[in-house]
Amino acid sequence: MAHVDAGKTTTTERILYYAGVSSRLGNVDEGSTVTDWMEQEQERGISITAAATTFDWNDHVVNLIDTPGHVDFTMEVERSLRVLDGAIAVFDAVEGVQSQSETVWRQADRYRIPRIAFINKCDREGADPDRVVEAMRSRLGAAPIAIQLPLGIGPSFEGVIDLIAMRARRWDAASFGASFTDGPIPEDQADVASLARDMMIEAIAELDDELMAAWVAGTALAAGAIRAALRRITLANRGVPALVGAAFRNLGIHNLLDAVLDYLPSPADFIEVRGRDPQDPTSTATLVRKLGIGADSEPLAALAFKVQIDEAGGTLTFVRVYAGCLRVGDAVLNATKGHLEQIGRLVRMFANHREDIKQIDAGMIGAVHDPVPVTAADADSSFATRGPRDSLDRSHAVRPYSSLRSTRLSTGDTLVDPRSPILLDAMRVPSPVMGVVIEPETDADVAMIAQALERIAIEDPSFRVHADPDSGQIVISGMGELHLEIVVERMRREFGVKARIGNPQVAYRETVTRRAEGEHKLMRTSARVGGPRGEYGHVQLVVEPTDRGGGYVYENRASTSEIPQEHAPAVEAGVAEAVERGVLAGHPMIDLRVSVVGGSYHPVDSNPYAFKVAGSRAFVDAAQKASPTVLEPVMALEVVTPDEHIGDVLGDLHARRGKVAGITARPGVQTVACFVPMASMFGYATDLRNRTRGRATYAMELDHYAEVPQQLRDDLIAARA
Repeated sequence: MAHVDAGKTTTTERILYYAGVSSRLGNVDEGSTVTDWMEQEQERGISITAAATTFDWNDHVVNLIDTPGHVDFTMEVERSLRVLDGAIAVFDAVEGVQSQSETVWRQADRYRIPRIAFINKCDREGADPDRVVEAMRSRLGAAPIAIQLPLGIGPSFEGVIDLIAMRARRWDAASFGASFTDGPIPEDQADVASLARDMMIEAIAELDDELMAAWVAGTALAAGAIRAALRRITLANRGVPALVGAAFRNLGIHNLLDAVLDYLPSPADFIEVRGRDPQDPTSTATLVRKLGIGADSEPLAALAFKVQIDEAGGTLTFVRVYAGCLRVGDAVLNATKGHLEQIGRLVRMFANHREDIKQIDAGMIGAVHDPVPVTAADADSSFATRGPRDSLDRSHAVRPYSSLRSTRLSTGDTLVDPRSPILLDAMRVPSPVMGVVIEPETDADVAMIAQALERIAIEDPSFRVHADPDSGQIVISGMGELHLEIVVERMRREFGVKARIGNPQVAYRETVTRRAEGEHKLMRTSARVGGPRGEYGHVQLVVEPTDRGGGYVYENRASTSEIPQEHAPAVEAGVAEAVERGVLAGHPMIDLRVSVVGGSYHPVDSNPYAFKVAGSRAFVDAAQKASPTVLEPVMALEVVTPDEHIGDVLGDLHARRGKVAGITARPGVQTVACFVPMASMFGYATDLRNRTRGRATYAMELDHYAEVPQQLRDDLIAARA
């Protein structure tokens, strides 16, 4: 994981080459890498989708996922971190910690992923690993521990000094880095290395009591003891081992792979996986499954984290098995949807290449190809020969699910042994920040456009499609201009669909700013005796704001004597629809809590429709009293510009309603951190290129939502009217 252009894919390419998976060294600029297999990736020289592969290193099996660095494809990082045990954070030795470095670091923090750092591109002019380590400490709040020093720096970089073993390693350029020699540390660097080692040991000792005791006692610290302490620190997320290298020049990769085994966790380090009861997903009770390295030690628990649709229309669902074993022929329960599926084919992925396998064991990643729906009886029979599992508690049997139809697996679905269900936490899906209207160019494209958009939406949960309620036009929404540009390209290449896109639209939101009560009573009586029944639904509710980022929270506090249990879901559905429509300018509402507090019903005339309408109108009544307002997405922007263009850059940001948070400088360039409304950022790439003659770069991500200026608010409301 890393900022764009830090060298993730090049590092991955070298890893696969030295591990024997690839027979050649691919090049990102030439579009010849293993993991950048999409045409758009090869043409643009960037990663767009997360690519999974598996390799062996020193008698260990390693699952690796190469993730994109561009913020528009942050969903690929999110889904990958959800199922991985550890991560390599790659940093550019010149640029250091960049904006997307911070984003992916926060994502890893959210899942408590242990990390090691690889400070790449130490062969570049201006490389400074020490500055990167300090930036990790100050900007990421991390505790980096440098365990290597570079042998030379910039163009003279030729190897590394291992501060644990106190040896120098140089790679052989003629063998493309496949061979290396270990030797003594050069005399002119011996004192520096000795001091750096003392600082490393002190940093480790401060974070590990066992090593601290040995260090204070004056015990000689063997390399094995230092590595063991560093592993404990890393697994506990107390520290981050930092290594150096230059992937493009094939320097430092062997050490990086050894560090993966030495410091990052294996599945055996996490002996339990926790989840919820799928028949009561709102319960706070926790279910536990043992990891169980071994085919039949525990019931199956697996999480689907990515869906890919092949050219023939079949689905390939990537899964991480957390407990038990997933086998060809198994009938498994999709605990998220309550559907039973039979596993017909399993594959191990090598980027876009597949290898058929018979099973996926606990701790491993693989893919399910086109599961088929089955009955509860089929599910019981498929597990009948599993021996010890026959004694499992059958109180959660498949019967409650057997009447539901099977559908396509989705990102975030949990697959389990039907006799022992558990619901694992899915990954967080980011909300789109912009949208565009899309229209087919010809009548021939009309039929294909829906199919194309549906397929892309299945693969990418951060991509949304909806029809504008006023115009009926199709609106596609995503994480940024590049994201939607790639979608339109995919439609043309993969489906032959030609489409026109309109001007970008900001994904505005609405909210309330104070507490208010609302009520609606729908009461329609029958016009005559013996005629059709009337309709009756009565809902009372309270709307109140929550903190920014709180989303939409719904709770039902009404008693069953006020709103019967069978009508409560209709009230919730009506409120949810009204929340999605908004009350000012037609935008979804966020950061609010809706509490249903009362109501009444009629024993004859009440029905779900009446309560749905009453819930919707009661919400509108309350929200309109609660001082509603419109919010806009505000982006965290980072611009790196040469000194001579800083004035133009700052003036332009001010004109875009930007608020500068800080400016940092290094020789020749300045980095501007700024918050700017998304509405002001369309076309910024072209403008910045023109202002700085192509010498400045930028990156941005959604930071928060804020109230729009009064004039813009009035314009948005008027546009809806």
